[in-house]
Amino acid sequence: MEALLVLVIVAALLALGYAAFNFIGIKKMDEGTDRMSEIAAAIRIGANAFITYEYKIIAVVVVIVAVVFGVIFSIQYGNFSWQPSVCFIIGVVMSAAAGWVGMKIATYANVRVSNRARETKDIGKTLKVALKGGSVMGLCVGGFALLGLFLVYLIFGYGLGLINEESLILGDHLFTQCLSCYALGCSIVAMFNRVGGGIYTKAADMGADLVGKTEAHIPEDDPRNPATIADNVGDNVGDVAGLGSDLLESFVGAVSSAIILAVSLALHAAIDAQIPYDILSKMMYFPLVFASVGLIASILGIAFVLIKKGSDNPHRDLNISTWSAAAITIIGGFVATYVMFNGLSDYSSIGFNIGFISPWIAASLGVVSGVVIGGIAEYYTSYDYKPTQGIAHASKEGAALTITQGLAVGMKSCMYPLIVLGITTYASYAVSGMFGIAMAAVGMLSFVSATVSVDTYGPISDNAGGIAEMSELEPEVREITDKLDSVGNTTAAIGKGFAIGSASLAALSLMVSFLYAFQDGSELDLNFTNPLILAGALVGGALPFLFSGMLIEAVANAARKMVEEVRRQFREIPGILEGKAKPDYKTCIEISSQGALKEMKVPAILAILFPLVSGFLFGPWFVGGLLIGATLSAIMLAIFTGNAGGAWDNGKKYIESGAIEGQGKGSPAHDAAVVGDTVGDPLKDTVGPSLDILIKIMSTVSLVAAVLFSQYNLIDWITTLIK
Repeated sequence: MEALLVLVIVAALLALGYAAFNFIGIKKMDEGTDRMSEIAAAIRIGANAFITYEYKIIAVVVVIVAVVFGVIFSIQYGNFSWQPSVCFIIGVVMSAAAGWVGMKIATYANVRVSNRARETKDIGKTLKVALKGGSVMGLCVGGFALLGLFLVYLIFGYGLGLINEESLILGDHLFTQCLSCYALGCSIVAMFNRVGGGIYTKAADMGADLVGKTEAHIPEDDPRNPATIADNVGDNVGDVAGLGSDLLESFVGAVSSAIILAVSLALHAAIDAQIPYDILSKMMYFPLVFASVGLIASILGIAFVLIKKGSDNPHRDLNISTWSAAAITIIGGFVATYVMFNGLSDYSSIGFNIGFISPWIAASLGVVSGVVIGGIAEYYTSYDYKPTQGIAHASKEGAALTITQGLAVGMKSCMYPLIVLGITTYASYAVSGMFGIAMAAVGMLSFVSATVSVDTYGPISDNAGGIAEMSELEPEVREITDKLDSVGNTTAAIGKGFAIGSASLAALSLMVSFLYAFQDGSELDLNFTNPLILAGALVGGALPFLFSGMLIEAVANAARKMVEEVRRQFREIPGILEGKAKPDYKTCIEISSQGALKEMKVPAILAILFPLVSGFLFGPWFVGGLLIGATLSAIMLAIFTGNAGGAWDNGKKYIESGAIEGQGKGSPAHDAAVVGDTVGDPLKDTVGPSLDILIKIMSTVSLVAAVLFSQYNLIDWITTLIK
């Protein structure tokens, strides 16, 4: 089995090598005019400054958490246990590296996309530049994630001897704790990047839209708008760095949860017969192997679109990349399953009800359900379909009906993805037990590099449109970038669907592992007649709403300052609206940066502290209920916010495209649609993407500290004292 680690490192190095090749290729392209280079440099400097300071804050939090984990594991194991803390730091480094590289390439690719559109006036050739830039982020997500997992296996599993029959079968959790902490390190960076970047980008976006579009009636990304540079900076720190860290965290969480669950099932005889060690080792490697196959498939899917002749249908080309990666993953996954599991004498001992293909069927169900959920998100958010068109037509009656119609679309969009997730959960369990559910999550994210590449292309195209507008390029250039951006809004909604769908399956796997995490062999029985469990579920159900409210309020606070600053400049700088004076872009960038850095800390830290404090106060039963309530609530809230926000945004773009006669840019309907888009901004780009990270951080932290919750909690101490 150890030889299969070679496939993992080969896939990781291939992905990172191809990412480097595309990075260099992008940088060799011409930036265009001096004005274009000047604007791109300003965006690049602003993005670098923000993420550098944000990473300094993350470093402080990481050191504190690593020390706390060192104390927790030393108490738990009775000796100095430093290994999980180091794995936690490895996870932080991998996630931070992916976010940093993705942000850097986006700030180089944006201006080159504008210039390719300017030189060729060809949407197919322009798409390839945007996708090549996005592919660097996507390939780094898969490459760094698997590289980190390889290091954890190589250094801690084999170098320190934590993977062996004696340690795993006899009940030593240290290796699974290392995996949990590696995943948690990725989650910490994802939370800060998503929350901080989301607050930054939406504060700038809302400030630019509310004053520039609806009050001054100037176009989006108009160089006269002081907030426009900050808005474009925000696309890179929120929608690129945040997105990359988010999906990397989801990918690692899915793979880690499957491995941890395999060990948990073996340790606690969750099935009729104990799992032999040789079979357990196969189950521990299979998620890694399947993910490696998916990464190689993503490389092929991306390369195919970049090499083939371009077309004038960007949506179709992007779908080809995703669907071809999914198909190759399913085919390659079957080969891997045959090699690893064919010929076993007893499949019933590991819950494989359809023989050796059982885990492949479960993973394939995850792949298919991810594509279906993405298609549902596309239906509700693309302006090619009735839901978003209905929002655009409602805007003719004013902003109130725009908001009302968008809320209806978002709420209705929750049902079908949940049905798909329910069917996938049941079917994967039926064919392969609880391990099947974990493999469905792995399958859904196995070709994450392809989905992230397609997703990242969106903000790069959005930035390209901003540079084209500020550089006063020909209208044909902006038409090309606007079409690419509109498709990008839909791909972003699809990416969010993948993230929350896989999060629900991964969180379920982690919850099951939490039930089996007690070293005395006991199993936590989550019976809802237990008032502690019921109370935990009620509190957990409310927690995502508290978290979301804090994020929306944070965006509003930062946006309010941005609106005041833009109004001040329009009022106090003579000639700014006539184009005779240059706006003060720097102050707006500082407002977004300061607002995001100030507001992001409490929501991000809440996700870590809430399950810890709850566990030490009320014990593991309360935490079990908390995880169930939070997961159910967060899944639906994330789908609602992501799809409603995406539909509002594309409803505005539908009007801007001239599809509604007499209601183009600057019309009352457009003003109403801008208000809807502004309401949806913090929902789709701050709240929705952060919720899947919330539930996985809570599940992982709870799993890490589960044993201590059962040994040290206030409610047990009070009960003992009373008795």
